[in-house]
Amino acid sequence: MSDSAGSARRGIDPRGPRFAAAITSVLLLIVVFLGLTGLSTAHLYTVPFGWFGEVDFAFVAGGTPWLITFASPLQRFLDPAFLLLLVAALLFLWGVLSPRTAPWGVLYRKAVAPRLAPPTELEDPRPPRFAQGVGLFVAVVGLVLHLAGVPWALTIAAAAAFVAAFLNAVFGLCLGCQLYLLLQRAGTVGRARPRSA
Repeated sequence: MSDSAGSARRGIDPRGPRFAAAITSVLLLIVVFLGLTGLSTAHLYTVPFGWFGEVDFAFVAGGTPWLITFASPLQRFLDPAFLLLLVAALLFLWGVLSPRTAPWGVLYRKAVAPRLAPPTELEDPRPPRFAQGVGLFVAVVGLVLHLAGVPWALTIAAAAAFVAAFLNAVFGLCLGCQLYLLLQRAGTVGRARPRSA
């Protein structure tokens, strides 16, 4: 029996995904801050500067054009908000491909769970894993649009992922899990596949 099949039958401690969501929400909040103060939302101003000619200034509030449209793809890639959201996307990917070895899950199992009482109930690991996939999708859309030069795309994607992670961490409301359950009721995901003869 594979590890994922065994864990699906046994279930997981629901506090583990909430712990991971808390760390992820902090990471995403930093991405939002960097996005609001960085390349994604900045404007380019050309100001006459006496006998020096014209000087370009980038400011976050007001005016046009958007600075990101003048930045090269390499400059967009090296934007700190982009790099940190890329790290978050890679962590989401890790959580989808191998949830048992994902860093926040390992940290929870090794350092936090031994100090807590055993969980009163276990949950199906498939909805939290699906939620990681939703987070990955949102982050990748923001990354791709940022590289394409779309203003605010990275910040909006990071903010959406932050809201979902925050709701999970603070209130135990996992939006990706709810989406999974809705799709499961519709018969789209989570169905047992018929065995071929």
